[in-house]
Amino acid sequence: MEKSLNWREFIITRLIQTSGYSAIVFVALIFFFLLREGIPTLGEVKLSNLLSARWYPIENYFGILPLITGSLVVTIGAMLIAFPLGIGTAVYISEIAPRWMREILKPLVELLGGLPSVVLGFLGILLVSPFLRVFLDLPTGLTAFTGSLLLGGIAVPTIVSVAEDALDAVPRSYREGAWALGATRWQTIWRVTLPAAKSGVLTAVMLGVGRAIGETMTVMMVTGNAPVLAIKLGSWFSPVRTMTATIAAEMGEVANGSVHYHTLFFIGMVLFLISLGVNIAASSVVFRAKKRAERILS
Repeated sequence: MEKSLNWREFIITRLIQTSGYSAIVFVALIFFFLLREGIPTLGEVKLSNLLSARWYPIENYFGILPLITGSLVVTIGAMLIAFPLGIGTAVYISEIAPRWMREILKPLVELLGGLPSVVLGFLGILLVSPFLRVFLDLPTGLTAFTGSLLLGGIAVPTIVSVAEDALDAVPRSYREGAWALGATRWQTIWRVTLPAAKSGVLTAVMLGVGRAIGETMTVMMVTGNAPVLAIKLGSWFSPVRTMTATIAAEMGEVANGSVHYHTLFFIGMVLFLISLGVNIAASSVVFRAKKRAERILS
């Protein structure tokens, strides 16, 4: 009987290890595939062309800077909207809302997270874009700001869900200790609970950034898809084009093995590296925060 249990434990342990390692293998295979298809671009397109401000593949202009700046503008705008809304909602659900309200809000937030992005893009075209065009007196409502609003709405449920779980994991003794010292509810939230849940909150924001920067259908439908360099403040209220929208819009029509084909994979490679950089930066911050906490406790 004991031998049978040992074999069972051995098999389950190896399966769990295999599952963990498979995530690394899958990511490595994806990156290898992007490298294999994207690296030929560096031999087919001049670097000056690749780093130019014009994207017009029909005439062999493959400047990816407008696509990178478009993605960054939309993502930064989305996080400026999603960060305060997401963290504020998570704090309200975890620390302030009565139990009956929490049981209503939590499923609603998760329901919002499950809405298809194409539905949000459709609502953006029909409702948000016309409203912003009239309200802000713009030539068109299909702008980076519209995309940021909708991407912020997409990222909020992810941030709320993860951040709320992190706040819930903070021991109640932390709160009770703060109250015993005379701290108010708000002082306890901002100076005790949130700092204690810092790593989880940062993870929530990181996941929100990943959700926003990798979104395709919504931004393709509401940002106007104009490959222009977005480096001015006014670019938020002008049409832009993102890397994801470019890949989605053009990959189905491009000839396999052509320069255009390899350039689209190169864009995917750049997008992958940007996402990897965001994850590494956030992970390093979390690691440093944990090390600092361990030093303080020791």
